Amino acid sequence: MAVSDHVDFNGFMEGVKRRNPYQPEFVQAVQEVAEDIFDFIGDKEEYHEQQILRRVAEPDRVVSFRVCWEDDQGNIRVQRGWRVQNNNAIGPYKGGIRFHPSVTESVLKFLAFEQTFKNALTGLPMGGGKGGSNFNPKGKSVREIMRFCQSFMTELYRHIGADVDVPAGDIGVGGREIGFMFGQYKRITGHFTGVLTGKGLEYGGSLIRPEATGYGAVYFLANMLAARDMNLEGKITVISGSGNVATHAAEKIVHLGGKPVTLSDSGGFIHDPEGLTLEKIDWVKAHKTHRRGRIQDYVEQFKGARFHEGKTPWHVPCDVALPCATQNELLGDDARALVANGCIAVSEGANMPCDLDAVHAFKAAKIMFAPGKAANAGGVAVSGLEMSQNSARRSWSEGELQQMLKDIMHGIHQRCLTYGDRGGGYVDYVKGANISGFKKVADAMLAFGVV
Repeated sequence: MAVSDHVDFNGFMEGVKRRNPYQPEFVQAVQEVAEDIFDFIGDKEEYHEQQILRRVAEPDRVVSFRVCWEDDQGNIRVQRGWRVQNNNAIGPYKGGIRFHPSVTESVLKFLAFEQTFKNALTGLPMGGGKGGSNFNPKGKSVREIMRFCQSFMTELYRHIGADVDVPAGDIGVGGREIGFMFGQYKRITGHFTGVLTGKGLEYGGSLIRPEATGYGAVYFLANMLAARDMNLEGKITVISGSGNVATHAAEKIVHLGGKPVTLSDSGGFIHDPEGLTLEKIDWVKAHKTHRRGRIQDYVEQFKGARFHEGKTPWHVPCDVALPCATQNELLGDDARALVANGCIAVSEGANMPCDLDAVHAFKAAKIMFAPGKAANAGGVAVSGLEMSQNSARRSWSEGELQQMLKDIMHGIHQRCLTYGDRGGGYVDYVKGANISGFKKVADAMLAFGVV
């Protein structure tokens, strides 16, 4: 028999660490998936003989490039850019572009790895990729951001295409940045194609794309509760973040009768015991997006709320929680505090916001816990629908897209149940998502042979 991954899990992980030194985020993401996959593939010799898990854990390619741009003072600035194309077994590479000083090759490899399974769970034909730069858009003028985006695309354009790799937005990259990059791509190539998603409605974008990730995380949460004959009515909800995902998650919680009481940013979190209303959420959206303000300003606008500097909201008693900020923001002690305070369900709006200790704590408590690759797939799902609209030269109405999003999130929930139902009313959504996403990608890879 050929050497197989399943002989020694620890040996497999040691190999991953050895091949990816100083890349803790990527190693963490691989371990989180491999913990579940090893049991599933134990008796499936074809997966072992073809080294499928080893191949999935090795990106197809990692492209690194220099990005030179000029600031408003005439200084030449140099950043580093990347595009990680992890796996295209089921469709073109698909995943966002992130501009943030914390961006490293490790972070982008973890995101591309996660994206591979997330995209598979949607049921749409999309592979996994991710890109970005350590450029920090905060404090930069619009002209500086435009020049950086144009320089970034001047390098990236040769690696992407509507049927090759279709980037989207992510942290630090919104509609404005997508517009600058799309304009440069069109200028260089002379082609008007669906090479990016998250575009403006005027030039091929899709309705409900800004809302999709946050709404989708709440729809998944509602599906988990419905499986136990519960709903969100009256449920106290803690949410981290105050950007696009967090504010739309809060908005959908209100729509479904829940009571969001927290939002956060890098400075700390606000706690509003009376609950965030749609009016308050709209104020936060405008304050963060247009005024580039801080969440602490909320307490001056709405009396009764308190700001907790330098802290996260996970010790606030709640019924459900949605981490929607960034990776590894919710740690083991935070998870145990949530469980002790009566939290019954957690739905990840961000990518890998819970570290492995937290994931294990939620699993041990047997609460409802939805990993990001399942819960926050709504954003990439609507991006996939945008790709379809671009290819067909058409657009769908908001009502049609809302229903499609609900159906896709319900379908992801059902796929998680297939492999995650442990009996006795407990569903291991992490295991269900990992196995379901992996199986689809793995079976496609088997069909292609060793390539």
